[in-house]
Amino acid sequence: MPLFKIDYDKCNKDGLCVLDCPAKIIEMKNEGPCLIKGAEKFCIRCGHCVAICPTGAFHLETNPPDACLPIQNDLILTPEQAEQFLRSRRSIRVYKKQPVPKDRFEKALSIACCAPTGSNKQPVKWLVFDKKKDVKDIASRVIDWMKFILEKDPQRASIMHIDKLINQWNMGIDRICRDAPQLVFAYASNGFGSAAADCHTALAYLELALPVFGLGSCWAGYVLYAATQWPELSEKLGLPGNHTCHGALMVGIPKTKYARAPKRNDPDVTYFAG
Repeated sequence: MPLFKIDYDKCNKDGLCVLDCPAKIIEMKNEGPCLIKGAEKFCIRCGHCVAICPTGAFHLETNPPDACLPIQNDLILTPEQAEQFLRSRRSIRVYKKQPVPKDRFEKALSIACCAPTGSNKQPVKWLVFDKKKDVKDIASRVIDWMKFILEKDPQRASIMHIDKLINQWNMGIDRICRDAPQLVFAYASNGFGSAAADCHTALAYLELALPVFGLGSCWAGYVLYAATQWPELSEKLGLPGNHTCHGALMVGIPKTKYARAPKRNDPDVTYFAG
């Protein structure tokens, strides 16, 4: 099957696909857009050519027009809506004691998978723990790691206030996973140079998508620290060889609602003067 095909009856020869192709592998000829020689080798299957064609004439092998989400102008956010949407997102640390509805979570996850990745490699993989006993077990393994740090590296433990976290754990207060019903890990093969950035971007997309479905999240920083340093936790995750975990989120149904968005610092920006 060819990499792409054109419905020349629909094509208006506006050249938008040629202009917008990131790999610059499309050229305009008398009959319309065509692939340059050797284009298959350089195409990243990003779908820009299909997305930008106003007539639906462009068909990419991996991205036909009918498989793409139509852009509805009436759903485009206004600046005010976008500001409220982005500024109102909160890190959720208090959850209802009920499992995460799988259908809602997976819909949010499918949106997160639309996050941009380096050269459209899409290397991000997901590991989900959705049983309370497993989340609790992960938290306990993080506590074991903290006890090790407290003994072997007291200065580091002091900076991280590890003694307080351990004491609270012993009192039944979970500051590690916040009694969240679900943990989500993003990981990727070390063979991808942009793996860390790709995972971080996908997790950011997931964080933004979850509230739309009545869910909330918070980065599980202590879990991530331990996952890269504590064999007992690495064993629990069971990631394939040559793969690295780049982020973890606690996920659940928020127990609280917020009435306002707190102020944050203004941009600390410098414009290069030349």
